[in-house]
Amino acid sequence: MNDIILLKLGEIVLKGLNRKSFEQKLLNNIRKRLDHVGEFRTYCIQSTIYVEGSDRADMDAAFEALRKVFGIIKMERASACEKDKNAIVDRAKEYLKEDLLKAKSFKVESKRSDKSFPMTSIELSQYVGGELAEAFPHLRVDVHDPELTVYVEVRDLAAYVHGPAVSGAGGMPVGSNGVAVTMLSGGIDSPVSTYMIARRGVRLIPVHYFSFPYTSELAKEKVLKLASLLTEYCGRMTVEIVPFTHIQEEIRSNCPEEYFTLIMRRFMMRIAERIARDNGAKAIVTGENLGQVASQTMEAMASTQAVTDLPVLQPLIGMDKQDIIEMAREIGTFETSILPYEDCCTVFTPKHPRTKPKVKDVEAAEKGLDIEGLVEEAVKGIERVTVNIGEEVV
Repeated sequence: MNDIILLKLGEIVLKGLNRKSFEQKLLNNIRKRLDHVGEFRTYCIQSTIYVEGSDRADMDAAFEALRKVFGIIKMERASACEKDKNAIVDRAKEYLKEDLLKAKSFKVESKRSDKSFPMTSIELSQYVGGELAEAFPHLRVDVHDPELTVYVEVRDLAAYVHGPAVSGAGGMPVGSNGVAVTMLSGGIDSPVSTYMIARRGVRLIPVHYFSFPYTSELAKEKVLKLASLLTEYCGRMTVEIVPFTHIQEEIRSNCPEEYFTLIMRRFMMRIAERIARDNGAKAIVTGENLGQVASQTMEAMASTQAVTDLPVLQPLIGMDKQDIIEMAREIGTFETSILPYEDCCTVFTPKHPRTKPKVKDVEAAEKGLDIEGLVEEAVKGIERVTVNIGEEVV
């Protein structure tokens, strides 16, 4: 029946002379996302991306996959036909038959981007509506609050008939706004913050700090599972797994207990900055939420961020915890995040952490450490694991 998917662009349409580069990035992301689904032809005309499947293509699977591609604001399953009023009526009767039989009221909305078409949008809607009302006599026309809206679009290449659109993922195409390093722990917050920055068009390099044997292999596998879940939105990613045990043991042996967490997070920032600079990344993303824990007061975050010159992006900073949990459920990471495998942040947690530290005091507390040597050792020991879309991490 010449089934096709129509994808409507979001913020990209507001771009100026560089709009084409954003459209091309989105097209590339769509093609990569559909690689494991089947064979498709994709192209962009007049702020709409067309996805046509081959005979072997799974259009249902393609539609579900494309719902997680950033840069798309609306999506429609449609059927194409000739740009002829009677062909449009016949296609609507056939393609939307099941919906028309179920509905009690309807209306037709038409858009005519091809101005050479001999009828106006209103005339076309009236004609198609009249023919459908005659073919389905149980239906009544309701232009204000219909149970079903039949959409007709007359475009450059063909006419298209479809039912109501569904919302796309929104945002900007991943890769259109640069690269950043994202801190990925095994908790609820960091996968959500990673998702939110990816939605702004940023390609992400996840960094996980691993403290074996204080944290188990199951904790690392949990993080890789979270990364795998996020690839449906972020695309393929390489997780940088940083050996963090020696650093934490050195902090425990040489620093005041009340500063353990702050000094640990300063090391995380230093290492993240090294990874960022080695990969051309321009920012560091964290899942920090103001006041949630002792290390997330304004003073504590200032002392943590003092060791890096890169921008630190904190998309969750003002969110309510329940809102973060709801978003984690929505994107599919919550159930994995709550698995009972602790990450390195729970190792050597002080009984009475400093909540309002001064940067100079934190610097004094870590003075006995070989900071450069410990960072270099950790960077050299990084394990890199690539996670791909559609691949299960075992």
